[in-house]
Amino acid sequence: MKGGGGGGGGGAVLVTTGKRRWRSLVIGVLFLVILSMLVPLAFLLGLHNGFHSPNPNPNGYVPVHKTSIVNYRSTHINDLVKKLAPNISKDVRSNFPDGAKTETSDMSATDTSHHSKVTPVSPPAVPQSLPNTSNSKIAGTVADSGRGGVDENENCELKFGSYCLWRREHREEMKDTMVKKLKDQLFVARAYYPSIAKLPSQDKLTRALRQNIQEVERVLSESATDVDLPPGIEKKIQRMEAAITKAKSVPVDCSNVDKKFRQILDMTNDEANFHMKQSAFLYQLAVQTMPKSLHCLSMRLTVEYFKSPSVVMELSQADRFSDPSLHHYVIFSTNVLASSVLINSTVLCARENKNQVFHVLTDGQNYFAMKLWFFRNTFKEATVQVLNIEQLNLESHDKAILIHMFLPVEYRVSLLSVDGPSIHSKMQYISVFSHLHYLLPEIFQSLTKVVVLDDDVVVQKDLSALWDINMGGKVNGAVQSCSVSLGQLKSYLGENSYDKNSCAWMSGLNIVDLARWRELDLTKTYQRLVREVSMGEESKEAVALRGSLLTFQDLVYALDGVWALSGLGHDYGLNIEAIKKAAVLHYNGNMKPWLELGIPRYKKFWKKFLNQEDQLLSECNVHP
Repeated sequence: MKGGGGGGGGGAVLVTTGKRRWRSLVIGVLFLVILSMLVPLAFLLGLHNGFHSPNPNPNGYVPVHKTSIVNYRSTHINDLVKKLAPNISKDVRSNFPDGAKTETSDMSATDTSHHSKVTPVSPPAVPQSLPNTSNSKIAGTVADSGRGGVDENENCELKFGSYCLWRREHREEMKDTMVKKLKDQLFVARAYYPSIAKLPSQDKLTRALRQNIQEVERVLSESATDVDLPPGIEKKIQRMEAAITKAKSVPVDCSNVDKKFRQILDMTNDEANFHMKQSAFLYQLAVQTMPKSLHCLSMRLTVEYFKSPSVVMELSQADRFSDPSLHHYVIFSTNVLASSVLINSTVLCARENKNQVFHVLTDGQNYFAMKLWFFRNTFKEATVQVLNIEQLNLESHDKAILIHMFLPVEYRVSLLSVDGPSIHSKMQYISVFSHLHYLLPEIFQSLTKVVVLDDDVVVQKDLSALWDINMGGKVNGAVQSCSVSLGQLKSYLGENSYDKNSCAWMSGLNIVDLARWRELDLTKTYQRLVREVSMGEESKEAVALRGSLLTFQDLVYALDGVWALSGLGHDYGLNIEAIKKAAVLHYNGNMKPWLELGIPRYKKFWKKFLNQEDQLLSECNVHP
């Protein structure tokens, strides 16, 4: 029994231990089941609370998109920006419209647009100070792109050579932005049109492009500035932009478009070169051709001269013309108006004009007009003599050359200057005597000293002090242009012996000692130099430059620079104070004051000596 009882007690212990193990397993399994259910639920609840999905799934499943992740990141980024960004004062905030206050929302929308094309990007707010017109919207966009997107409050690095500083200093507002926009659109549309026209499925787009191209071409043929554009041009720009956008979305062969772009670019370059050459030709034509109004004045004076043959055109004052004790001024001119302004300014600025005698040398075509003009217009007590160079007793000289070369000769010289590592090209105008100037001792045989004036000068002060200058044996008193040395004109002067460091002298205002001239026989020297030069392809003007500079070698008396200021016919940067102080203003260059091409800010110094009371000036519409 002991044995049986002992056996039964052992079996009870084993049963109890087995039950405990089973319970532990059940509890463990239940815990795992509950945990497996809680973890997904907690994860889903966390997603719902963190991303705030606006469209939850009706079944309880919330989809996770990249857009949601980006929004989550942008929200945290915006929170950090708000915490770390500097505070903006109320005054600054008040300058912005309400739309600008939602900057963070615009930033998040912009960031989202990079990942999802569904969310539209709102355009930036337009400041309220801009005019609320359709023109300003288009022009503002193009103008901003033309300035390179530079912010006005951009912080530039203050150091030498900073591109940011250079861009700020040289920024220019784009003009005629709508015309430029139309030209750009026309350029692009022409490039895409051939490729689109080859696609049978794009007939509608082909017609739209062709129609827009024709409309823009018609508009540009009639309008050169924004002011000339017809009303409703904004709609044409939008239609063209829409057609171009659709053309860009059509799959075409890029090589064809590229080829067409290159063809149009080559055609544009050729057209630009043609217009540049045409512009240069027309500019030279405008410079060298007498304006219609001045031609009318000359012709009317000539007709009036022959209609009044009984009028005594010139009083008998031969004694004054040959009196060496008087102040004699010599003018070579074919321009009635220019010579009249020159004489009028010289007389009005002189303290005494009784001793002033003016000798105007002109050609046969303008001789009678000159005579009648100076008969109709008196200049106080000064005397004016008009001479026809074709009637002068100059049998020993070639009259054909003299008639062609009797006006002062101007040269535009291109010089290279080295400034450190860079080389600059500068233009200088040099004016010298013509062939006829070297016959002055022969033409005025009884005179010993004369002042030679070009007809493109105007006098502002009394010139009587020129007659008291002792030139110390020099022949030609002139203002020198030391910006040009004879050494820089080596290509013009050849291998002749001369001082390469001496300055070039200028005509315009020259006091000439005729007595000393005759002693040295400079006329024969000039003629010898001209004969020595091999004419070849060289022009008579180039020969005159070489002969003039070499004839007066070491015989030029340098006048003080205050006597004459040159450059008013080509230099826009002259100092106004220097202009007012100069005794003589020389309008050397192409832009003469009586031409429409003249520099406006210098014209007033010339026009104030123009006598506009003559009836012929108004009849010929002379208004320089």
